[in-house]
Amino acid sequence: MADHLHPLRKRRRRRPAVQQGQAGDQRVAVIGLGRFGSSLANELMRRGWDVLGIDNDARLVQRYSDTLTHAAVADSTDPEALRQLGVDEFTSAVVAIGNDIEASILVSSNLLEAGVPNIWAKAVSRQHGQILERLGVPHVVLPEHDMGERVAHLVTGRMLDFIQFDDDYALVKTVAPGVATGMPLGRSRVRSQYGVTVVGIKRAGQDFTYATAETVVEPGDILVVTGRTHAVESFTELA
Repeated sequence: MADHLHPLRKRRRRRPAVQQGQAGDQRVAVIGLGRFGSSLANELMRRGWDVLGIDNDARLVQRYSDTLTHAAVADSTDPEALRQLGVDEFTSAVVAIGNDIEASILVSSNLLEAGVPNIWAKAVSRQHGQILERLGVPHVVLPEHDMGERVAHLVTGRMLDFIQFDDDYALVKTVAPGVATGMPLGRSRVRSQYGVTVVGIKRAGQDFTYATAETVVEPGDILVVTGRTHAVESFTELA
């Protein structure tokens, strides 16, 4: 085996391997086992996926060799190393390399060249992300930026949670403002007046439930609200 590639460290599978190309394929290669990559890999394992973890640091590979389906020491900037590991046969891969931008770009290029259809790549800056997008990486994530933006929304408003998806659409959890309480949602005209949709409600001591036009919101209720970002921001700041 080539010098840049160490044998896979294996653990017992919890279920039969899924043949590549079949519907429901749940195999993913995670390249880079730093904090972001290892956290992602462990969460995927928890959800029942088979994870091939790859890093050029033998200590990291040793650390996670017993928790991942496979772990390998390899130089992922070398396309031959990825080929020997069979990464070109995967339908999903994550480039979790952040600090070494050159390596991130090379690995992403290798995966694109190998024809891996679903690629997620971590970027450490908007400029880094733009380069990855220009390469053709389908999914670029900026975890530090996204987390900073999310926490800023939580700190500055009444939001209990904030998730932005698409360019200008958000899902938030917030304490019900007074303008939405004491009457059915259909009569409160939340959607027409504030441009948001209440999709769920959680009342103290009760389970979460989906909201309807007949749902009466009470003070202290927790609402799950969706809409354009500026609209949900404004709604959560109402008295």
